[in-house]
Amino acid sequence: MGREDGLVDPMEIDGQQQLQVEGPTAVPEGFNADYLRVYYGKLFPYGDFFKWLCYGNDGKHPGCDQSYVGRREFSFTLENDIYLRFQSFDSAAELESSIKEKCPFKIDIGPVYSVDPAKRHAYAQSGNNVFIPVERELIFDVDISDYDDVRYCCSGADVCLDCWPLMTITIKILDTSLRDDFGFNHILWVYSGRRGVHCWVCDSRARKLSNEQRSAIADYFRVYKGGENVVKKVSLAGPVLHPFLARSYTDVLENFFEDKLLLSQQLFASEERYQKILDLIPDENVASELHDKWQGNRRSSISKEDVNAARWKQLKLTLQSGKHKGLRRCVEEIVFSYTYPRLDMEVSKHMNHLLKAPFCIHPKTGRVCIPIDPSNCDDFDPTAVPTLSQLLGELNVAGFQADCENIWERTSLEKSIRFFRTSFLQPLLKACKEELESAYNAKLQQSKNSLNW
Repeated sequence: MGREDGLVDPMEIDGQQQLQVEGPTAVPEGFNADYLRVYYGKLFPYGDFFKWLCYGNDGKHPGCDQSYVGRREFSFTLENDIYLRFQSFDSAAELESSIKEKCPFKIDIGPVYSVDPAKRHAYAQSGNNVFIPVERELIFDVDISDYDDVRYCCSGADVCLDCWPLMTITIKILDTSLRDDFGFNHILWVYSGRRGVHCWVCDSRARKLSNEQRSAIADYFRVYKGGENVVKKVSLAGPVLHPFLARSYTDVLENFFEDKLLLSQQLFASEERYQKILDLIPDENVASELHDKWQGNRRSSISKEDVNAARWKQLKLTLQSGKHKGLRRCVEEIVFSYTYPRLDMEVSKHMNHLLKAPFCIHPKTGRVCIPIDPSNCDDFDPTAVPTLSQLLGELNVAGFQADCENIWERTSLEKSIRFFRTSFLQPLLKACKEELESAYNAKLQQSKNSLNW
């Protein structure tokens, strides 16, 4: 059914006789190999994508490491869960032709290894264990399904505009700290396509971190602890909060909890829900006193005010009154329990973790994994992200066969590719070029000095 160039005629897709109709709605919703083939053929930003992963090593500069990008692992998941690991590519053209030919349902990016991952067996036979990861972005992975105990609107992979702000909070907290506390500049946030966000810290300092250093950074962010059977998942010890936590609380978490989450999730609206919060108070007498108060008055005395806001105010007054020693910190612990980022720690700690590539399509939702602008993350709406069928509809309208180089500019992907290029890629490549230059000049100086010696 496909043509020789591997693309699909618009009128052949999914057995639809004629897709070049009035507007973007013309393509039936869904995800399949034929749709994907068109996406990879017309829209995937191979050039920018490959440039990113070269980190300046694709130029003519004598300081470039020509082997660099060819030592990077790509992993393809094909239709029917066929899994191809340790793919490697020396050029954007090679990557492009492999993706177009194999039409992966998912593309994951792994580390840069000491040797070309595709040739790892040859090195293994030499007896030296030289096949090891040597470089990898510092990555973070956060899923909304890990917040199921504190959201009541959705569960599992489902997400809506009432619970998505939990992901926005994650972006704000981590992005600020990675920049201010660790001094990183080149940070890419990406929507996972379904239920969460991925973070790629791409500064060369971040890429060269050892597993131990990665673990230390992950632990710096680890506040939410404890398994399923532990009721109290956050314990904020010590007389004062760590400056990072204090800043997160006053700048972001407290207002978000009180102004948004309390109401959007109706946290005190039923006994079952407020009992969950009362369970976080270590003094049982205080907890049952509040419980009795709320049970008794139902809503009568606080009918003028929202029940969630009123009960939260009562809880705060009780815990912070000073009458109960050791409970002042409890208010903060409750807020942290409900709002603080819940990271998949293992992803961040080890260099050899795979993470889904930006601009992939999520097979379950058909949505594109687009970058999120951290400075505008409040405006990001996961339910309005371009879908595969929407993009194909837009291609139809743009003139499907138009062989213009940048046909993506005529689709709703334009804003995302433009943001990736101008806000993330260009500043990153500028920094990479400067680093290459200075490393090369230092090397030259060194050899001059040794000659003079």
